[in-house]
Amino acid sequence: MAKSGRTAGGGLARPVQPSPELGAITGNDPLPRSQVVSKVWDHIRKNNLQNPQNKREIVADDKLRKVFGKDRCSMFEMNKHLSRHLK
Repeated sequence: MAKSGRTAGGGLARPVQPSPELGAITGNDPLPRSQVVSKVWDHIRKNNLQNPQNKREIVADDKLRKVFGKDRCSMFEMNKHLSRHLK
């Protein structure tokens, strides 16, 4: 079988550097994007930040407000906001 030019560690597995605002939630060390999202969800669950009437909506606390730039965000737009805080 011919090898493709792809190597492991690209895409979602490639470590990204969180901004200082996002680092307040995930830690400041580079992490794979999947781990960043997982740590943000841990923070959301631990602090009960999902809207009880609409579980798809996240109500930002002070830390998440710095990342999202607003008070509320749907889980679908969360990744767009996270991308702005990853290098």
